[in-house]
Amino acid sequence: MAARMMALAKVAPAPGAQLVERPVPHPGPGEVLIQVTTAAICGTDVHIYQWNPWAQARLKLPLIFGHEFCGRLAALGPGVDPERFPVGAPVTAEMHFACGWCAYCRTGQAHICQNIQIGGVDRDGCFASYVVVPAANVWKLDGTIPHEVAAIMDPLGNAVHAALATPLTGRHVLITGAGPIGLASIGIARLAGAAGVTASDPSPYRRTLAERMGAQALDPQDRLIPRLLEATGGLGVDVVLEMSGHPEAIRQGLAALRKGGEMILLGLPHQPVTLDLGEGVIFKEITLRGLNGRRMFQTWYQTAALLRAGLDVRPLITHRFPLERYQEAFELIASGQCGKVLLIPPQP
Repeated sequence: MAARMMALAKVAPAPGAQLVERPVPHPGPGEVLIQVTTAAICGTDVHIYQWNPWAQARLKLPLIFGHEFCGRLAALGPGVDPERFPVGAPVTAEMHFACGWCAYCRTGQAHICQNIQIGGVDRDGCFASYVVVPAANVWKLDGTIPHEVAAIMDPLGNAVHAALATPLTGRHVLITGAGPIGLASIGIARLAGAAGVTASDPSPYRRTLAERMGAQALDPQDRLIPRLLEATGGLGVDVVLEMSGHPEAIRQGLAALRKGGEMILLGLPHQPVTLDLGEGVIFKEITLRGLNGRRMFQTWYQTAALLRAGLDVRPLITHRFPLERYQEAFELIASGQCGKVLLIPPQP
């Protein structure tokens, strides 16, 4: 095994990132070392790259960022069972590290752990040739999942958590925001038996991707509400999966909901959102539910089962770059002319 590796790190409190050379980390007790074969860029990584106010308040530099990946087990730390974790096995990992002892962890809600740490945010992440994670967070792959899909099981789990938060069978579903998680939700809703799936996004490029995933794709600025009412006999949609975090998308989602409908909120607004709670929520008896991430590890089992059952998310993976071309990758994401973008670290 190589002694040193290349990594993409945030080294200065300013926009951008830097390729650096670092020692290959050593797994401690209960940890494993994973050789990263494919990584993916998340919206969180974009915030870190752009050095927005959230990143400025949260990160301690220097830091190797990135938290979506797949790879192979390369080495085991003390106390890790080699029969359960054979070196060379294909794996990915849950990169939210729960404490295990807070009230949330002890009541089955580790995904909202009071002391949560996130790989690539609070400790070094996966934009590197190797990454260390707790063995308990490793998800072993069975070989039926393509490696590019395995690299995005983390955000795919978010889509599964949101889409399966309420029954979709036989119901009309609106997905506001056709980013990668919204696009994945289209396939999940279709597989779950939704009566109709509509995605709204202002980007023509992403509306095209939404159509490839099987949705009717509409421009939110082109008679969205009247068209949805026409399609549902004047009632409105049964479920809204809000994936954008955009204030106007949230308001449109509420307006599109039928009385008694449900809105699942996963997209993160960048600012406070003003809503008409009287007309938009209370008089319509609408249920609003906020979700954070994915359940550990219930959602991972659901995600793997959906992939084995035929969920195909490969159309939302649109670009691949070697890690050295990270600047092109982040510029492409900023342009909005892409789906999910992968980074391939140097392979020892």
